[in-house]
Amino acid sequence: MRDDIKLNERAKAISQELVEKLETVYDSEIELDIYNLGLIYEINLDDNGHCRVVMTFTDVGCGCTETLPLDLADTLKTIDGIDSATVEVVWQPAWKITRISRFGRIALGISPK
Repeated sequence: MRDDIKLNERAKAISQELVEKLETVYDSEIELDIYNLGLIYEINLDDNGHCRVVMTFTDVGCGCTETLPLDLADTLKTIDGIDSATVEVVWQPAWKITRISRFGRIALGISPK
């Protein structure tokens, strides 16, 4: 799991599964998954199997702000132990290009440094 994503203890316990699922959800305009794009800020999983994700977008005008959170919630619910999920979209702190992972930079043709 990326160091810049805040996780509670329950989420840490399933972090590998979370990463695998996050890598399947794509920002359709940039054509990179939301994990490597750096859109996820926080993931919390409670005792009742509810997962709460805090995320952002690259731009306020992003065309997928309505659909992507719903897709993400549906994807998370396919993980054993997650029965429900909500996604909170925040604009602060603002997303920066430096949040893109090394893999993401290579995939987008940006210098990996």
